[in-house]
This record gives sequence, structure tokens and C-alpha cells, in this order.
Amino acid sequence: MKKQRTVLALAFVGALTLSSCSAQEGVDLGDGGGGDSENGRNLVAAIAGEPDQLDPHNTSAYFSFQVLENVYDTLVAPDENLEMQPALAESWETSDDQLTWTFTLRDDVTFHDGSEFTSEDVAYSFNRIIDEELGNAYRFGAVESIETPDEQTVVIKVSSPSPNLLSSIGGFKGMAIVSAENVESGDIQDTPIGTGPFAFDSYTTGDSISLTANEDYWGGAPEIPGVTFRFISEGTTALADLTAGQVDWTDSIPAQQVTSLESNPDVEVGMVPSNDYWYLAPNQASAPYDDVRVRQAIAYAIDRDAITQAASFGNATTNQLAIPESSSWYTEYSEYSLDLERAQQLMDDAGASDLAMELMVTTQYPETVTAAEVIADNLSQIGITVDIRTLDFATWLDEQANGNFDMLMLGWLGNIDPDDFYYNQHHSEGSSNAQGYSNPEVDQLLDEARTETDVAARQGLYDQAATQIADDGSYIYLYNPDVIQAWSPALEGYEPRSDRAIRFADVSFAE
Repeated sequence: MKKQRTVLALAFVGALTLSSCSAQEGVDLGDGGGGDSENGRNLVAAIAGEPDQLDPHNTSAYFSFQVLENVYDTLVAPDENLEMQPALAESWETSDDQLTWTFTLRDDVTFHDGSEFTSEDVAYSFNRIIDEELGNAYRFGAVESIETPDEQTVVIKVSSPSPNLLSSIGGFKGMAIVSAENVESGDIQDTPIGTGPFAFDSYTTGDSISLTANEDYWGGAPEIPGVTFRFISEGTTALADLTAGQVDWTDSIPAQQVTSLESNPDVEVGMVPSNDYWYLAPNQASAPYDDVRVRQAIAYAIDRDAITQAASFGNATTNQLAIPESSSWYTEYSEYSLDLERAQQLMDDAGASDLAMELMVTTQYPETVTAAEVIADNLSQIGITVDIRTLDFATWLDEQANGNFDMLMLGWLGNIDPDDFYYNQHHSEGSSNAQGYSNPEVDQLLDEARTETDVAARQGLYDQAATQIADDGSYIYLYNPDVIQAWSPALEGYEPRSDRAIRFADVSFAE
């Protein structure tokens, strides 16, 4: 079978953040490996780490969502172009004043335990996030009430027009509709019950999670009997198992092996441009990073091409803003071309010569460690001595939350709406503004863009905000990486997605 290098055009972009990966004991409920049945064999997928838990409202770990994408549903869901389509809600409408959203639910849906899905489950799920102030509560910032006039209807009332509401409630499985009984029993963290195409079966700690096909799935029963997710942190091991036929799919792929992998007749390779972005964030609560000239000097001094090559072996596109060029929300910006002379002048003007800086990176994302070496060399040329501080991710998150860093490198995954790229990261009251950025003009632009329903006007507001954010050096953007995945030629019907959602509902194996 001929190898495919898939490139998908993105219509919208937008927010699964990079994740916390604190390990949690799983529950061994049986065989975690793949197996054969009268309906065929399980698909075996190798992912690079173990979920921290399986409660979609409480986890932020990407490894958890790789599994949960197949277990849970949301009211609406993004298609391959990241446009919102019906899911548990078969239709919706908005009032003339844009303040009332009415969703009509499917009437043929049950949870994996056989219990009926109704509007009360939607209200319970959303109110749980709001009332317990969970990580995604900010997505309901404009929501005033969630009403259930009957079992098939959900009415969401908002305080102001909310053009990003659909992406907020459907953009990723952190907004999944859960079972109240599953939550109240405490079982959801280890034995989730959803309405999705696959049901949880077993969890072998440190090894794998197995799912079985939901024969009663509202979207039609999957063709494969189940999926086994194996936890294989070493990319070379995952690829060896893939070529040996012990694994059917993986995204645990060392960037330096992509070229050779594409020439391997025993493997299919899929690559799509992602809407993820990687960045540097100087801590503006500490001198001299509170001086915009120092932040701008760093932005002029770094060699994005060299950083991108080192971190991804060229499987990425350099960018000076968050949103990639493939998106309709892209803003043209090229201020920070490599210019060491200008960078040095800015450092001199700020009186910041002979600066010692700690750059905080994490072993959870090895590309940050690799890129840090290039960044350190770049900044040494303008008198900044960089001490690379490499931490495990749990410690990295604690240090970020406590403001104990000079500058950090990380990224955001899976954003859909432009609000997801900018508001929480750069609004002065944003929940993810760890760098301490505050610009009243940007706050006003982001507030207005949140409620602007005219697409062209909204685009203009985000153009202004994104440009000012970059001018101020709130984040120093580096690149947008590609999504790279590989699978067995026998696996049919699978396509990689720009939002990194791993969906196996429609795949099958060749006869």
C-alpha cells in the first residue's frame, strides 16, 4: 500500500492545554492486552504515557484524553476541519439577541451501563464543572443558567453574545457528558462510564487500558471489537512493535525517524499541520523581564529556524504568533526576524548587560530540553548566560504556578476558537497568565472579541490583540508543530486530525 502524507486544511483553530501528568494508581480489572474475538481483533494503539486518571472533568493530561476521546461524547464535536457538528445534540438554535441557546438532544442514546441519557445529564455535567470550579469552569464565564424544560431539551442562557460557546462545550472531551452515578460513586477516575463508541473494559496499571465496542452507540457500532492502549514511552520501542505487528497505531514517534519511516513499506505515515504552538514566556513579575525591551531583545536574538530544526527535525512551521497560517484566524506578523544588533541595543538600553537567566523546561516534553540548548547558544551572543533548569512535569507545573522561573518553554495543544489562544494566556485576569502580563488595551480587545458575533469584526479585534501581545513579548512564539502518526497498512479508515483527537470509531482492518 502506498504511503500517505496527509495535509488537511484548517477552517478554525482552538484548547486542550498541555497537561499535568502526575501518576495515579490504576485498577487492574483484567487482561490489558489486545485479543481476538468472533468479530475480529482489538486495535492496539501505543501512546507515549499513562493517563493520570480517567475523569474527563478533572484531568488535563493528553494521555488521558487519547483514551477518553473514544469513551465520551460532547453536545457538539469538531469535524476534521474543526467546524462544530451535531453529537449528543442533534440540533441547536439561538435567540435573536444571541443570549439564549436551545439544544435538542438525540433520543436514542444510553450510557454504557444501559441507563438513559437525558437533558438532566447535560445539566449535571456542566453544573459540576461550574459549581466545583474545575479547570474548565472559565468556559462557562458568560453562562447565567442551564435549564432543562424536558428530557430532550437543554437551554443555556448567557449574559452576553458568546460566539465561542459551541467550541467551548464541544472542543474537547474535558467538556464530556458524564454519568452522575459514576461521579458520585467515585468510580469515574478509574472506571469511566460514557456514551461514546467504546466502553471501558480494563486497566492494568503501568501497562495498558482496554476498551470494548459499544454495540448500542448512537452513531453506529464500531467495526472493530475494541481498542487496547499500551503505554510505551520510548518511541523507538513503539515503532519496533509497530513494524513487528504487535502494535497497529502510534503517535510515539521520534522526530528524527520520520524520514526513514516514510520509506518503510510496512508502515503508513500521516502528517497534518497542527493548531498547536510552542513558546517562551519571560516572568514579568521579576526584573529585568518586566522591561519590555529585554523581552523584545530575546525575541530578536533567537533563531527560530534552528530551534524548530532541533526540536522537531523540521516537522513544524516557524511562527511569531500562536495561530498557524493554515487557519482562517491567522494574523500576519513578522517583526522579530533574527537581528542580533537590534537585540543587543535593546539590552544596552535596558541596562541589562551580563544577564544570568534560568530557562525552565521539562523532561515530559523532550523537545523543550533539546530546544533549550539552541536558545542558550542564541542568547549568549547578546550577553545572556542561560542555565537550563530541567524538571519533571509535576515539579515544572508547581514552579510555574508559584512564579519560580525566569523564563519557561512549553506549548498549548488543540485550540479551536481564537479566544482559546489568547484570553486565558494574556488577559490580565486570565487563569493561565503565569507570566504576569497586563495591558489594558489588550484586555479591552479580548473582552470585545469574546462577544463580537460579526466574523470580520471579530477577526479585526484578534488581529490587533495578537499583534500587541507579540509586540509586548508576553509570549515569544516559536513554531507550530506537525501532527505525526503511524499505523499498520491493514488499518483502514483512520485519518490524523489537526486537533490531535484520536478517534477509532470508524476504523476497520483489511480482510
